[in-house]
Amino acid sequence: MFKSNARTILAMLHDAVAAALAWSCAYLLRFNFELPGSFVTELQQTVLWIVPLQLIIFWQFGLYRGIWRYASTTDLRRIFLAVMLSAAVIPLVFWMLRLGLVVPRAVLIINPLLLILLMGGSRFIYRLWKEQGLYSTLKLRGEPVLVLGAGDAAASLAKELAKSSTWRLVGFLDDDSEHHGRTLNGIRVLGGLDSLPEWAKRLGVAQVIIAMPSSSHQQRKRAIQLCNQAQLKALTVPSFDDLMSGKIEVSQLRAIELDDLLGRDPVVLDDAGLHGLLSGKTVMVTGAGGSIGSELCRQIARFAPAKLMLFDSCEFALYTIEQELKQTFPALNFVCLIGDVRDTARVNEAMQRHQPGVLFHAAAYKHVPMMEQHNAWQAIRNNVLGTWTVARAAQQHGVGKFVMISTDKAVNPTNVMGASKRLAEMVCQALQPPSPQTPLPLNGGSDGRTRFVMVRFGNVLGSTGSVIPKFRAQIAQGGPITVTHPEITRYFMSIPEAAQLVLQAGLMGQGGEIFVLDMGEPVKIVDLAKDLIRLSGLTEEEIRIEFTGLRPGEKLYEELLADNEQTLPTPHPKLRIAQARQADAEWLAQLLEWTEATTMDDENVRSALQVWVPEYQPNGQGQPQ
Repeated sequence: MFKSNARTILAMLHDAVAAALAWSCAYLLRFNFELPGSFVTELQQTVLWIVPLQLIIFWQFGLYRGIWRYASTTDLRRIFLAVMLSAAVIPLVFWMLRLGLVVPRAVLIINPLLLILLMGGSRFIYRLWKEQGLYSTLKLRGEPVLVLGAGDAAASLAKELAKSSTWRLVGFLDDDSEHHGRTLNGIRVLGGLDSLPEWAKRLGVAQVIIAMPSSSHQQRKRAIQLCNQAQLKALTVPSFDDLMSGKIEVSQLRAIELDDLLGRDPVVLDDAGLHGLLSGKTVMVTGAGGSIGSELCRQIARFAPAKLMLFDSCEFALYTIEQELKQTFPALNFVCLIGDVRDTARVNEAMQRHQPGVLFHAAAYKHVPMMEQHNAWQAIRNNVLGTWTVARAAQQHGVGKFVMISTDKAVNPTNVMGASKRLAEMVCQALQPPSPQTPLPLNGGSDGRTRFVMVRFGNVLGSTGSVIPKFRAQIAQGGPITVTHPEITRYFMSIPEAAQLVLQAGLMGQGGEIFVLDMGEPVKIVDLAKDLIRLSGLTEEEIRIEFTGLRPGEKLYEELLADNEQTLPTPHPKLRIAQARQADAEWLAQLLEWTEATTMDDENVRSALQVWVPEYQPNGQGQPQ
């Protein structure tokens, strides 16, 4: 407390001296430093009133609450307002007290200008001295580092690095030639990104920070690849969205993640349309504890639904997302419902009680090898019969929009899981009565019918059961990493991007469409493994890659469209509509009769699936090589 009071007293003494000095200098400047004797007396008399009066005003403006070491433009603005107010008050006080003092008008004008200069200048000189004293020695220490990018994020980062004892910023690299040769925070922009190896060698740099949050993904990916080629360790600033949210600072550096290499440019959503679809509505998500289902819940919560229904059979998964939503969205009205999508009574009870207007069906068994052996019939029961149960209940309880999450494995399937998801798509198509594709009101069909929309996409990074967590665990154990085949490829997107595009497709769908997400370019799984090894700071000599052979039902590569399917464009660049084979009510009745069987062994399931899904070729027969 004393330390704080002592600083306040020192600051007030400084300003008192500055006020007296500014008032005296104003007189001297007025008379060209030849002050007449009569005005000397007047100066001495007036300064006794000026100093305490201005200190009172400065106190009221809170000039002594700040810390000079962190003086900013806000402090300068406060000084300016306080001094200008005192300049207006001084002649008024002299007139009201009738002191009989004649103060030259030029003094009243010159004094505030000098006082702002003295008070503001001294504070910023003090800050500069402190920073130089604290950080100039640090600049001689710390590991030399280059920053890729020379925009706003790089400039902000440079200010933070100037205070760091860990890093010593030695230069910027940017492809914009207009920046070359210029300086940011006293540090030069040395050249373009392609000159990274040359400058890293010349300056002895082993670490690089990528500060390009607003650049396209391709530009950021190129920067990462340049770092890898030059064998430099790279860090990156947070994403542009995180920085804009205000929750994360540019100085919160992080290691390069796989998403940075495989991710894509941000999804542009129709926020106004999604508000119309979701805001103030009751929204239900099945499989709400899974990777996609939980991310859908997070995305939907941003649009302030009247109620969010989380439906899942896994108690722990539901508990996990429940705790997260409570913390992240404290005002969200949501309910957690334990239940199996095959349980007609439970599904109907949930819908009757809460009356959802929009439903996202993400519940599914999706692990290919596990569903292929010993569990084939359960895949059919859960993915096909479960979809029918939820979809029929949606119709009965007036759900306006039903969005089903499908998979690229439903195209020319070679495994039970993919075939079961293709059947689930056809169930939804059969439930959608044929009608002209007329514009759909946001709250569902004007005729009260449920509109069924299917969304088909590939693998998502980090999802439950995906290769990424498996590879990371294998690296942590010292290897080897197991890959099924050197040529196996998959499509990848991030979980948030997949969920956002599902919402967008749900908004655009009029009923019966299968939306196909733009998955970008397929990625070789072996390249994915190599990237993870490198990002872990290891080499392929330290972590070996072993090939184990394709697993039952596994393709070398996935397709997003069947050979006889075509696509139609949509207003959204990352969504297209697949024109797939349709199913009718008669077909659906026969399918449901088949699913009523109590149990069925794997071979009989595969044989029956070849009838129900003619393009299904079990055990990889005829798969593309």
